[in-house]
Amino acid sequence: MGHENITEFILLGLFSDKDAQVTCFVLFSLCYLTILSGNLLILLTIMGSCLSEQPMYFFLSYLSLMDVCFTSTVTPKLITDLLAQEKTISYNSCIVQMFYAHFFGAMEIFILVTMAYDRYVAICRPLYYMVIMRRQVCYVLVIVSVIGAFIHSIVHVLIIIELPFCGPNQIDHYFCDVFPLLKLACTDTRLLELVVITTTGVQSILTFVALVISYIIILSTLKTQSSKGSRKALSTCGSHITVVFMFFLPILLTYIPTTYSISNDKVFALFYTMIAPMFNPFIYTLRNTDMKNAMKKVWYGDKLSEGN
Repeated sequence: MGHENITEFILLGLFSDKDAQVTCFVLFSLCYLTILSGNLLILLTIMGSCLSEQPMYFFLSYLSLMDVCFTSTVTPKLITDLLAQEKTISYNSCIVQMFYAHFFGAMEIFILVTMAYDRYVAICRPLYYMVIMRRQVCYVLVIVSVIGAFIHSIVHVLIIIELPFCGPNQIDHYFCDVFPLLKLACTDTRLLELVVITTTGVQSILTFVALVISYIIILSTLKTQSSKGSRKALSTCGSHITVVFMFFLPILLTYIPTTYSISNDKVFALFYTMIAPMFNPFIYTLRNTDMKNAMKKVWYGDKLSEGN
């Protein structure tokens, strides 16, 4: 069973109002430039400084890379379609976009989990931190994240490519995703919807709950530490917790269908595809002294040395 006679889809996008589309074109273009510049700044700063030797920043560099890749899978098409007369996407391009959107999105989730594990070991098992979080282990965690993200993505692709599409080809979204495509299939997809809810929705809930519990344990452990070390660790964990909530809550509202989520899925998707990746660099740098010092050394090193 294939996709039959449908060769392309029409993306309905976020809005139908022309004035709103022009305004959003300018706004989203600025947001995309902010995402690219902010996350690449963090990535290059970590790679060009001694921060890359620390597991937390090692994972943060991958998180920034995933932010760039994830939003680049969706946002450029969204921006160009805002001013396009025909918002079409071929069947093959749609499948590829869905695969990479889920791959990079799942990678980001797994990286957030590894960052939480890193903070747990650093705060709750400080004497064993350098042994447990040695560089080989960090690489293994990244490889496991890649494998997990690939399995997650390929499952969704296999679900969609087996469906027949013979009727309407208008996707009520601004990018190709599983639920909007299931609505267009010329067959009963209720069982497949349960599969998607199980593989994405339930896994997201369990991951989110596990992250929340881990940070509760971390925060309770911080109460027994010195005030100086506690403040620094609390600031770091605060950044992680903020990112987790900004990224996970919209995903949970999208992939756990309710009457409210179905009617607002495009708005929720905007949060985890654009807004969260845009704010992540600010969250991880504004209150992070190590990162700010590393930026000064990497980008203003020559000027600082000349001043001295």
